Formats: sequence, structure tokens, C-alpha cells
Amino acid sequence: MNEELRRNLQTHTAEREGADEEPVTPPRKFQTPFSTEIVDIVIPATLVRPKVTFTEMEDPEAQLAAYYTQMMLVGGSDAARCKLYMSTLAGTAMEWFMSLPDGHVTLFPQLTKLFRAQYLANRAPPSVSYDLFDVKQYQGESLKEFLHRFGAQVVSLNLTKEKMMVHAFRKDIVSGPFSESLIRNHPKTFAEIKRHAVAHITAKEELSEKRTCVVPTRPRSTDRPQTLRVHEATTDNTPPRHDFIVELKDLIAMPNIAERLKVPPKTDKKLGPNKNAWCEFHQAYGHPIRNCLALGHQLDELVKSGLLRDYLLEKKGTEDAATTGGGPGHEVPVHGEVHTIVGGFSGEGCTASQRRRYARMGMSVDAQRTDEAFDVDLVFTKVDLEDVFPHDNDPVVISAVTVGRKVHRVLVD
Repeated sequence: MNEELRRNLQTHTAEREGADEEPVTPPRKFQTPFSTEIVDIVIPATLVRPKVTFTEMEDPEAQLAAYYTQMMLVGGSDAARCKLYMSTLAGTAMEWFMSLPDGHVTLFPQLTKLFRAQYLANRAPPSVSYDLFDVKQYQGESLKEFLHRFGAQVVSLNLTKEKMMVHAFRKDIVSGPFSESLIRNHPKTFAEIKRHAVAHITAKEELSEKRTCVVPTRPRSTDRPQTLRVHEATTDNTPPRHDFIVELKDLIAMPNIAERLKVPPKTDKKLGPNKNAWCEFHQAYGHPIRNCLALGHQLDELVKSGLLRDYLLEKKGTEDAATTGGGPGHEVPVHGEVHTIVGGFSGEGCTASQRRRYARMGMSVDAQRTDEAFDVDLVFTKVDLEDVFPHDNDPVVISAVTVGRKVHRVLVD
């Protein structure tokens, strides 16, 4: 009795477990255009997959050429090529492939034929030989870039006529040094043009590199005598030093003196070896005002003219004694000054008009003769050569005392 109850319980439990389980559905079977031989082949794990993708926008011939080249490098059977080619399709191209009849594709050539026929409209128009003349060099395009683009067009056209390639290259390149060299050298083949182009590109790059290089300056020779500058003190050009009752910077600031000084233009250069010394006259660094030659010469002229007599610490006997170092002065007293130029030619030298003008001027002056002999010697000292840079063609200009007047700038013919 107990045994019968146990069997009934087990049967009831099994029926309940069976009622709770869901019915098992068989796996879905996808339709494939490949034949059974292609589907059953196993792709080795070491086989490199091709890196080509077709999205229905590319040229089918270019896509097939790229795929075939990669498969040729890695190897594989015809069935492996068919099976791997499916992985290169994407988008609507994959939908077209899956719409083919089940088991329709058996060989890779058959698949490529179907593929070309489906995307025939995407094929690029066939190139012709005269398309080579349309490969013009752009404005600003380098010779290297144009040579690469022209060579790619030659490869795509599969040309073998050297005369046509040479003629097209000479027509397509812009006018310049390289095109002129082609006219002079007359290359016969496209390979010869490329050799000339490589040499021209190399030379141009080397020249460009040289232009960007910084040229070192020549070291200054210690044996070569240095050129004296205006602000450098020399024994022959040093003006006499005068002592004033006020400082030089205050003296040149006085209105009656400042208007008689010729102030040099301002500059940012260092006018002397002392970079920390400031010259109030030049308004620049390089030397102190007490060592300024330009100011010294102008102040010396003002001292000689008597304008700075009241500002000197100690007055000297005569102006000539101060300038000649104690030499004898002129016997005739000077009552004033006259600035003029008399005699000789000026401007552009001795010309016909200058000679006529000079003759008329000489005839308009009454000649005065005297029997008295001149007993005064005309003497030039070293002081007269100060601030004078003699040249062979320069006129001689002197100062003379005439009838109690000091006449400046007398041109000696």
C-alpha cells in the first residue's frame, strides 16, 4: 500500500515539473548565398583579415583590386576568399549580398562578376591618354607635389609612349627655372625628367636651408687700427678746456647760450666706452659732459668770440693768447665780425656758367693798387687744423682781420 502511494506521488511530481518547463524551440537557420562547401570551410585563426570596406559609394574595381592584393599577400583558398569577402561589405551592400539566392555563390570569380554588375554605375570613367595634358600644375604647388601627381596619372593611364609623357609634362608645368632647364636640356624620357626634378628639388632645399642659417660675424682683428669716432678723445682733436663759474649742464641750459649751440640729434646708441656716464648735451650714455668733444669745440668758439667771458673763472689776456698757448696776438684791434665767402667757384665745380659769373664779378670790383709792401706773414698753426678733415678737392677757407673787422669764411681760390 505504501509502495503504491510512493509511486503515485513521484508520477504526480514529474507531471508538475514537466508542465512548468517551456517548450524548446530549434535554433533559427539564416539564409546565405554561399554554397555548402564555402560555409563549411574553417578560416585559420592566423589568417590576417583584409582591411577593406565597401559602402556602395566606392569604385567597385578599386575595392576589388585592394581586396585581391591583400589576399594575395596572406594566401588562402578560393572558398576562404569568398567567405572573407563578405566581411568587407557594409550597409546596403551587405543587404544586396544577403538578398542573393541561397547557395548561389560557389566560386570567387562568380562573386566578383555579380559584384561588378550590381555596382556598375560606381565605376570611374575610363581614362584616355590625352587626359595627361589636363594635369596642370597649380599656383603655389611645389615641384615635388606636381611630379607625384603627374606620375600617378601616368600609372593610372598605363602609358608607354615616352614622347607623349615628356611633351605633356613640359606643357603642364608652370613657367620657372625648372621649365627653362627642360627647354635647354631636351630630355627624351620621363625617367630623365624625374632625375632632373630630383636634382633641382635637392638644390632648392639646400639653398633654402642656407638662407635660414645665421651667418657668424667676422671676429675683429686686434692688429687692424681702429677707426676713431667723433666722440673719442684724441690728442689732435681735443678742444681747449675752459673752467666756468657754473656747471656745464647749467651753462648750456641758459637761453642766451643754448640758442647759439648746435644740439646734435638724439640717438639710442652708446657714444663712448663708459656706458653709465650721461651726457646732458647729447642726451645719451657713453661719456660725461665734461669729456664731450662736440660741446667743447662749440664752447671754445663762444669763448673766442667773447660771449662766455663773464662765465670764465679766470680771464685771460687776449683771445689769441688763449688759443695759441701764449703766442703773440694780432696788432689790429677787432671791433666786429663779418661772415662771408669770397672768391672761387662753388656748387658743382668749374663750369662755363660759373666762369662767366666769376668774370663779371671780378670786373665789377675796382682794383686798388698800392706800392706799399706787405710786411705781415700769413701763418697757419696746428690750432687752425682743429675740426678740419683735409681732402685734395676741398676748398681752403680762412679767417682774416680787415679794417678792424674779423672776416670769417674767406674762400681762397
